[in-house]
Amino acid sequence: MIDHSLVKRFRQEVGDRLAHQRRLDQANGLPPMSGEDERQFARALISQVLEEHARGEIGLGRTPPTVEEEEALAAGIHAALFGVGRLQPLLDDTQVENIDINGCDKVFVSYADGQELTHDPVADSDDELIELIQILAAYSGLSSRPFDTANPQLDLRLPDGSRLSAVMDVTVRPAVSIRRARLGKVFMSDLVGNGTIGPDVGRFLSAAVAARKNLMIAGSTNAGKTTLLRALANEIQPGERLITVERALELGLDQFPELHPNVVAFEQRLPNSEGQGEISMAELVRRSLRMNPSRVIVGEVLGDEIVTMLNAMTQGNDGSLSTIHANSSMEVFNRISTYALQARERLPIDATHMLIAGAIDFVVFIEKRNDYHLGGKLRRYVSSIREVNGCDGRVLSSEVFAPGPDGCAVPHAPLSCLEELAAHGYNPGGW
Repeated sequence: MIDHSLVKRFRQEVGDRLAHQRRLDQANGLPPMSGEDERQFARALISQVLEEHARGEIGLGRTPPTVEEEEALAAGIHAALFGVGRLQPLLDDTQVENIDINGCDKVFVSYADGQELTHDPVADSDDELIELIQILAAYSGLSSRPFDTANPQLDLRLPDGSRLSAVMDVTVRPAVSIRRARLGKVFMSDLVGNGTIGPDVGRFLSAAVAARKNLMIAGSTNAGKTTLLRALANEIQPGERLITVERALELGLDQFPELHPNVVAFEQRLPNSEGQGEISMAELVRRSLRMNPSRVIVGEVLGDEIVTMLNAMTQGNDGSLSTIHANSSMEVFNRISTYALQARERLPIDATHMLIAGAIDFVVFIEKRNDYHLGGKLRRYVSSIREVNGCDGRVLSSEVFAPGPDGCAVPHAPLSCLEELAAHGYNPGGW
């Protein structure tokens, strides 16, 4: 067991020494340390502080920490300075999928095998939990994000790619949800291997991306939409210029230059305490079209940016990818229409349906299910793919891949663009 009071004390001490060194460097006209240099310097300071602590314990006639205890303390201090404090062991566990915190001492963890277990407290008090979130908000993403009484909601991407959502003052106790990005660098072959898609669906999606078809990925919360989007994006050739637009940076395509050397990642900017400085998703999508994109990828559509995005898809930026919340592939069209009604353009339903028909080529629906007959194992799989065929007062579509016996999508109806996809390597069996 790690002594968290010691971690807290030493974190403050190391932080003070680190800040002092920053001030000295600035006073001497030296350039600021890089992130990696600062981490290395912090490790040296941590060793120094722990050595001083051990000498002090010996001087008082007490037993100093063992090598194992010192290593645990060093890891805890480093995590408190540069990571996520007591949450770090959970984020280091590759089997953890979701972490839900309802106050500092009510922690629930979901694992990849379907288990949901309680966990030790992640802070000594709710105030300390809020302080931890505030530190993360200050250093994650492209700009500092406030988290306080005036700004009680927060969404951000953690350094490991996980997505954090937090609220305070609108709940009895501060609440935090962290959704892990277990598969960051993921390919279609990985999804075929773990059963998310079948080989035929994998070949179809690869061909659709190569043919620059506009794809909308739909599903419920935590169904695996973002992971599928990453895999699809990794089918795009390295020579293409990608612009990603997100509420909080999550996709991380720019982190793999060997796959995507030319990426610009846009992140929505929230207003400051005076209500100024906001840059909305819709504005970022519009801005992305002026940045010479080969493709525009919108991480998640949740509002009025939908109209701008659909317009972008019909203006020569073919091959766009996006995700949306929906309960079925058919429901996506109603969800888009609802968002369009809320946009500043106030598009009527008929106009929205015409825009959808001209913009989206395929809707890919992914779902998750606990298969209790398989011991409660959590499954994620693509169950339906719908091709948009046109508009006649409503969006016309056909389910080209429908759920098979095990729920996974299998070929169901002919594709109208089969020849085009065949030119990119897709050869469906049985048609």
